[in-house]
Amino acid sequence: MSMESTQRIEDEAGRWLARRDSGNWSAADEQDFERWMSESMAHSVAYWRLQSAWEGALRLKALGAGSPSEDPPPPGQWNLSPFFAQRARGSDSKRLAFGRRAGVLAASVALAAVTWAAVHLWQSANSFTTPVGGVASLPIADGSKVTLNTDSRIKVAISETERRIDLTYGEAFFEVAKDAKRPFVVFAGDKRVIAVGTSFSVRRGMGNAGDDIEVVVTEGVVKIVSAGAPDSKQSAAQSLPAGSIARTSGTELIVQHKETREAEQELSWRSGMLVLKNVTLAAAAAEFNRYNQRKILIEDASVASLSVAGNFRSTGVESFVDIVEKGYPVRVSQRNGDFLVSAER
Repeated sequence: MSMESTQRIEDEAGRWLARRDSGNWSAADEQDFERWMSESMAHSVAYWRLQSAWEGALRLKALGAGSPSEDPPPPGQWNLSPFFAQRARGSDSKRLAFGRRAGVLAASVALAAVTWAAVHLWQSANSFTTPVGGVASLPIADGSKVTLNTDSRIKVAISETERRIDLTYGEAFFEVAKDAKRPFVVFAGDKRVIAVGTSFSVRRGMGNAGDDIEVVVTEGVVKIVSAGAPDSKQSAAQSLPAGSIARTSGTELIVQHKETREAEQELSWRSGMLVLKNVTLAAAAAEFNRYNQRKILIEDASVASLSVAGNFRSTGVESFVDIVEKGYPVRVSQRNGDFLVSAER
């Protein structure tokens, strides 16, 4: 589906959710709702996803320390992580205002439930590590800033001639301070990503070999070269301007050029969200497995190719699995805490 179609379905699902919650639900409304749900699987998936996020928000325990209540605290009293600049906003009892903004509101409230617990950073000398599900931002001595994604590790070395980052594993987003005399170089296996003053991400461990990388550029220009490449080949390396999404495959470099805002969507993990754009269920499961200890295991190849779209909390694996089970012809069981997804019998 196009982005316009996806947004239209999200809006419609939000309106249905608001109407069902208004207290003025009639038998005719129920018939119209069932007809809308049956028109498309995308309708039911969008609705169940929004409802799950909304119900999850209502089940939040108070985040304020020492609060005696298990209900969400009043607006303005949520104690969120400082790594997230935008404060989540509570809601009052007038949920009819939900309307067209239902998707955005449900996502922001649900995100508030996890940000306070999902941000961790382990530091040892010049090495920084995040656990599974953790996201953290940290400043570097040269004025740059790094945001580490789930299960990632970097080592930082700043000298008079170079700013070196070793990405041992995982993914990181870099906001690089300008310094023409000291290039900013990210080492990822046998690849180097070189910049001066720019913003970009590097994800290591792509592909079967595990040495391939993915680079998303949101500002400025970067270059990708092999770690052992001579100077002549470095100067001939392809420049990647803002909006580039580049992925290595062995010695090959595959580049997509998009609008900068589209490239930004690839980095939704920085705010705790996964934006899935009509990906297969297998690919969606692989993404959720990066952020959660409880894994999604696809038992049948027949369901692996089902298409999934929507915005989800990266650590909300239980909600995602619940939505999949309600919206698709699949059966979900559990084994040793993991979710097993198979074809509906």
